[in-house]
Amino acid sequence: MEKDKLKTLLKPVESDMSAFDSRLGSILTGDSPLISSIAEHLMRGRGKHIRPAILFLSSRAAEHFTDQTINGSLAIELIHTATLLHDDVVDDADIRRGIETVNFKWTNLISVLMGDYLFAKAFRVMVATGSIELVDAISRATERVSIGELRQVEETSNFDLSEEEYLKIIADKTASLFSVSCAAGPILSGQNAKIRDRYAFFGEKIGVAFQIADDLLDFVGDVRTTGKEPGNDVVNGKVTLPLIYSLRHGETSRSRETLDLLGNGINKEGFQKILKYVIESGGIDYAYRRAAEIAQEGLAAVDGLSKSGYYASLRGMVDYSISRAG
Repeated sequence: MEKDKLKTLLKPVESDMSAFDSRLGSILTGDSPLISSIAEHLMRGRGKHIRPAILFLSSRAAEHFTDQTINGSLAIELIHTATLLHDDVVDDADIRRGIETVNFKWTNLISVLMGDYLFAKAFRVMVATGSIELVDAISRATERVSIGELRQVEETSNFDLSEEEYLKIIADKTASLFSVSCAAGPILSGQNAKIRDRYAFFGEKIGVAFQIADDLLDFVGDVRTTGKEPGNDVVNGKVTLPLIYSLRHGETSRSRETLDLLGNGINKEGFQKILKYVIESGGIDYAYRRAAEIAQEGLAAVDGLSKSGYYASLRGMVDYSISRAG
């Protein structure tokens, strides 16, 4: 059902997504037998390619699509994939998207080096667009990803983390690549700074909403859909919006009990107590509500596209991306 819904939403850019997949496959094969084996493994576990999908839909809706748009999307997706390979090493993860991670199937060293290889490939593809403005925008976005990742590590098990700080971290860590994805169309088609900023703002807000929804999966996700057991983030000290809200707005005595439980380190059984507390304190509902509000801020920035046939699918992709729990 979910797969069919996504296929329907992507119908208007089906040929773009097909060209993207074909080019991605060719970029990731041929340099060595090991790289080809890892690339084949990554392609089996590839995600839904939300970033290129939103890039294509927004570019088509605004008539910003050019002959370099595919290359722009490839550079961004290669950088995203590289960061995931490095994340899996940092997190000591063994499963992503329902299949073994590269670090688990091979080694941490190979995963890090493959990530470096993908970064190099991304910059070669980026340069091939001939747009120094796009190179600059993607470079800045990549820098923000690193800052966000480091800030997230820095704030591990900081249960005093504010909602404002959390939103800033995920804006850097996740939304930066969404933002540059949506700015790529205007950049490559030579639009002025005002238009570029408007689409970058749209992508930024959609990216923040997406990450809030992704963090919600740790509380209410179905392992058959997400490929990972709920509770991993909480057990590893990752502080996200449902918990932040609950600790500030939940019943005082229960919040204290929860902080004691978190401070002593929890296991999967302890997570069930945390989950019950977060649900009853309204943390889940609040996070859903904030994701929807922030997404709406983004959509309002491009509401002039509402008459476009591509816009309905773009809006559908946004709704799909922030309601993936379950």
